[in-house]
Amino acid sequence: MLKIAIQKSGRLFEDSIKLLKECGIEISNGNKQLKTVADNFPLEIYFLRDDDIPQYVYDGVADIGIVGENVLLEKNKDIDLVYRLGFGKCRLSIAVPKGVEYSSIQDLQGLKIATTYSTILQNFLTEKKINAEIHEISGSVEIAPGIGLAHAICDLVSSGSTLFTNGLKEVEVILKSEAVLTANKNLSPEQKEILEKLLLRINAVKKAKNSKYIMLNAPNHQLKNISAVLPGMKSPTIVPLPEEGWSSVQSVVNENDFWDIIEKLKSFEAEGIIVLPIEKMIV
Repeated sequence: MLKIAIQKSGRLFEDSIKLLKECGIEISNGNKQLKTVADNFPLEIYFLRDDDIPQYVYDGVADIGIVGENVLLEKNKDIDLVYRLGFGKCRLSIAVPKGVEYSSIQDLQGLKIATTYSTILQNFLTEKKINAEIHEISGSVEIAPGIGLAHAICDLVSSGSTLFTNGLKEVEVILKSEAVLTANKNLSPEQKEILEKLLLRINAVKKAKNSKYIMLNAPNHQLKNISAVLPGMKSPTIVPLPEEGWSSVQSVVNENDFWDIIEKLKSFEAEGIIVLPIEKMIV
């Protein structure tokens, strides 16, 4: 049995549950249980506070955990970052009041900065050789400049709307963060084997989300050009059509390259292009 800790509420909870379900793992935390066992996979799930997950994984109470990279770095526990999951993306930034003139990081010299992330902020200031006073608080950091508690803040930013509402502007990005899968360094061979099976499923789900399956018809004299555009997982699948001189081509393309590839395919006389989502992709 492998024990995983995930956030019991907050921005990572729903995406963590969704990922496990997309991996074919059936779980339930009815009545807001803090612990449950998967029905069809050797996985026990703990629902914990985000800030507590690195400590639980470090202590071996949980074997693995899904946590924000910002929390992982702030808690600074000796655990492994196993996989970047791609959801829960945000950034840890320094912000100052809109009316404050800011030209460079040197403008932070001598200021008082309020934050929940004192470890990450101190490392950043030390690296940049900035001498500023860190005022560690929890809760609504954005209010600190408005009540005279600090000159600036360092906090998580997603859209920036919270900063705008509180009369602040983002001036320095310290860290780009996302949800990550972490693991205790002393997993048993059996636990490592289960983790590898879980990673196989996660990788299949994540690769599928970044890929599209396409089918098209093309004249045979363009197949060489089309094959160069569509490498697929190894090479495109090409099947002759009943109509002489034409073939059906099937392949997988990366989401980021999709429209550029479609334009090239059209220039190579491709017709009847069909695009399908991929649920899982195992390579």
